[in-house]
Amino acid sequence: MAPSKDRRPGFSRRAQYSLFLAYILGIAGAVMGAVLLALSTFQPAAFAMLRAGVAELTAPVSGAVATGVRWLSVVPDTIGSYFFVHDENARLRAQVERSSRALVIGREAQLENARLRRLLALRDRTGEVVVAARIVSTTASSTRRYGLLNAGSWQGVADGQPVSGPEGLIGRVLYTGPNTARVLLLTDAESVVPVYRLRDGRPALAAGRGDGLIDVRTIDTADGDFRPGDVFVTSGTGGIFVPGVPVARVLHKGTDSAPARPFARPSALDMAIVHRAFMPPPPPAPAPAPSPTPTKKPAADADQ
Repeated sequence: MAPSKDRRPGFSRRAQYSLFLAYILGIAGAVMGAVLLALSTFQPAAFAMLRAGVAELTAPVSGAVATGVRWLSVVPDTIGSYFFVHDENARLRAQVERSSRALVIGREAQLENARLRRLLALRDRTGEVVVAARIVSTTASSTRRYGLLNAGSWQGVADGQPVSGPEGLIGRVLYTGPNTARVLLLTDAESVVPVYRLRDGRPALAAGRGDGLIDVRTIDTADGDFRPGDVFVTSGTGGIFVPGVPVARVLHKGTDSAPARPFARPSALDMAIVHRAFMPPPPPAPAPAPSPTPTKKPAADADQ
């Protein structure tokens, strides 16, 4: 059977409506363009007002579209910046870590230099140095306070010799071995050191307490008038300890005695200097009494 002549093959009603609507829109656009062209040519003021009105209506839409375009345009830069900042942050962290290690090493070197300078100053001031030795251990947690030096009789260390550090007196040698020496620390209960106060030269005794501190005691029965901050140094009385070496600083006020903290803390030291035992100079010999001169007899007595 032959197909009907009234039907168009390949075209649906929807396609026909779409084609018709396209024609209508095209014609309307052409007419609108012609009208706008004529208006802009013959009535520029009216065309300007129309154009301003259209701009007012489309400005929000244009702004929104521009914002979206800008946001989309910065997305690649943002992603690139993130990776750059991440890498830069990692690089700066590594640099800070290296700088921190270098700073710690420099600070340690500075402290070591200052400590060695104090040791040299102490050595130059006191003289009669036997040896500079290392403190290998201390009994800081025991009731008896001892230190161990890695130098002994083979290095010239002998019993009774005083031991000092950069900050002040540490103690005295108790006994020696060939390459080691045991030191009785100032804070030991058996340690007693003659001292005097720098403020007024008042003599006193620095006795260990066994707990890391020292008791500064008066020698006579008078009021010691110990004040916080009073500094005591070795007096050299009785020998052994070189005079003028810092010993302790008073912590609290006292009358007959007062607690004091020693300047030298062996637990925080690694080097010490062993001195020869101090021998005070002998007292000057008394001057001989002048012999009496003989008196001459008078001349009259001589004639008789």
